[in-house]
Amino acid sequence: MNQQQDGNTPPKWERDLINRLSFAALAEQRRTRRWGIFFKFLFFSYIILITAVAFQESEIVDVKVGDKKHTAMVEVSGVISDSTDANADTIIEGLQDAFEDKDTQGVVLRINSPGGSPVQSALVYDEIIRLRAIYPDIPLYAVILDVGASGSYFIASAADQIFVNESSIVGSIGVLMNGFGFTGAMEKLGIERRLLTAGEHKGGLDPFTPLNDADVTHIRKLLATIHSNFINAVKKGRGDRLTDHPDLFSGRFWSGQESIELGLADKLGDVNYVAREIIEAEEVVDFTPKSDLFSRFADRIGSSISKSIGLSRSQALQIQ
Repeated sequence: MNQQQDGNTPPKWERDLINRLSFAALAEQRRTRRWGIFFKFLFFSYIILITAVAFQESEIVDVKVGDKKHTAMVEVSGVISDSTDANADTIIEGLQDAFEDKDTQGVVLRINSPGGSPVQSALVYDEIIRLRAIYPDIPLYAVILDVGASGSYFIASAADQIFVNESSIVGSIGVLMNGFGFTGAMEKLGIERRLLTAGEHKGGLDPFTPLNDADVTHIRKLLATIHSNFINAVKKGRGDRLTDHPDLFSGRFWSGQESIELGLADKLGDVNYVAREIIEAEEVVDFTPKSDLFSRFADRIGSSISKSIGLSRSQALQIQ
């Protein structure tokens, strides 16, 4: 015989549903708690790891220099930009420390870079000229490894002499501004571009708007001015060692051996050769500033923010 249910007692199926929901909620809480513990463990492990790496790297942040006469080395490696390790502030800091050290017999710029920002390159070039005037007894040599082109060659041309490998890529004395145009693709896809500006030419580099003749003429004039600055700097640095080859300032690049024949470089040699045979101070001390892990992380964040509000990569002006 079925028992009568109390009027205040919910039916059996409701009780079962409530129980199942309660158990499911408890199970979900347990899973959430376990995952929380797991991610906290990962987070603290990550903190411990990067702290350990930072302490390891901190051992090489500062250059330890004794009383022994040495050759000071500063690296220019990678794309030259204010958002990379090869930025003017870092390179200049290394050069200043190298020249100011009392045991420096000569300075070597160890270059392996395809170029980059004309402004950053010019800042380093000007600082080299300034330091050479202040310390006339300390020579500065550039040693090009795989690549010493465009902006990095701009910097190298300020040196007393440039050393290369037979297979180095040298030169590329030119300027470019590149990008993409998407107007045809937008028409095919039926996309409408809505660009509002204050200033007649403010949207001149917009990749979704066709270039007009006035913009092209203005940009070519701008590039020609910067190219002229580049050429004048190279002529000032290299002097009568340059040949009158018609393609010398055309943006073309050459092998290390060809660059010597053209007067863009002087001799074959690497850092150790220059230190041992030219400067005659065989010990090489690296004065390139080394940032720690936390600084590099902060720099990357800052770089990402600046890129999000500035020119796109495709529109960046480069000496190449």
